[in-house]
Amino acid sequence: MRAVLVREFGPTDGVEIGEIEAPIKLGTEVLVDVHAAGMNPIDFKTVIGKGAAKAVEPLLPWIPGGDVAGIVAEAPYEAHDVQPGDAVFGAVNHWRTRGGYAERAVVPSLALAPKPESLSFEEAAAVPCAALTAWDAVVRVAKARAGQRILIHAGAGGVGHFAVQFAKYFGAHVATTVSERNVEFVRGLGADEVVDYRSERFEDALQKVDVVVDLIGNVADDTGTRSLDVLKHGGLYLNVPTGSWPDYASAAAERGMRASSVKVESDGSNLGIIGRLIDAGDVRVEVQRVYPLERVHEAFAELQGGHVRGKLVLQVR
Repeated sequence: MRAVLVREFGPTDGVEIGEIEAPIKLGTEVLVDVHAAGMNPIDFKTVIGKGAAKAVEPLLPWIPGGDVAGIVAEAPYEAHDVQPGDAVFGAVNHWRTRGGYAERAVVPSLALAPKPESLSFEEAAAVPCAALTAWDAVVRVAKARAGQRILIHAGAGGVGHFAVQFAKYFGAHVATTVSERNVEFVRGLGADEVVDYRSERFEDALQKVDVVVDLIGNVADDTGTRSLDVLKHGGLYLNVPTGSWPDYASAAAERGMRASSVKVESDGSNLGIIGRLIDAGDVRVEVQRVYPLERVHEAFAELQGGHVRGKLVLQVR
């Protein structure tokens, strides 16, 4: 099969598009003919030797990509709910096996859900990892609800644009930080208060909030530390990007606040709920650009540049 191959860690322009044996499914895994693969920042971070590079080194040549949408080629077994020909989307365990930037991928059956009928394969591939991360932060951990004030940093990004919509859907008052070009975009997603982080300090502009979903951390302008200034005593700070603020827990505890990291769980049941919300028109998917697989180097360059609205997607078939 054709795939994006990482033979050694280094600059993303060193990845190859080549041929490799297709994966073999085991047990209740599903073999998927991949039509499109979503791109996430952890992909390029791992390619350059950071992120999960240590974990995937034994898999070299490794294939990046945690998000896939496509058609089932091989089912777990004859009477399983998932059968050949089904259109599905889901999350590949690309830290333990090769990922989705390829014509075929193996996916645990419990990490898959039916592709939303209202979405193309490219749009569906933009959903799994980002939407499930947002779901786990906003719904599972923060338990978004009416009467709650939630601040979401980077509300126009891949995870952020889902987080804003989930928080609003469950009745919370939603504030978010974005750049000027994305102000109207996030208002259209349902944000009640929008702060242009380049012209205004969010801690000065906003009243105290119950929850901060921090998709930035202290890697930019001490966003994590400053978030505690706008969080209520006893409030909840959620740090999402791994390593973006190593000391968040102790800093929050010193000020009488709760804190946790959030790690995405590839839960096909929750993904199915998200898919139904999408088909019902309650949640929308933003894809900034679709690249053919052959232009993966351009796609990586744009991903590394940051400031992507929604997601970038690779068209595989």
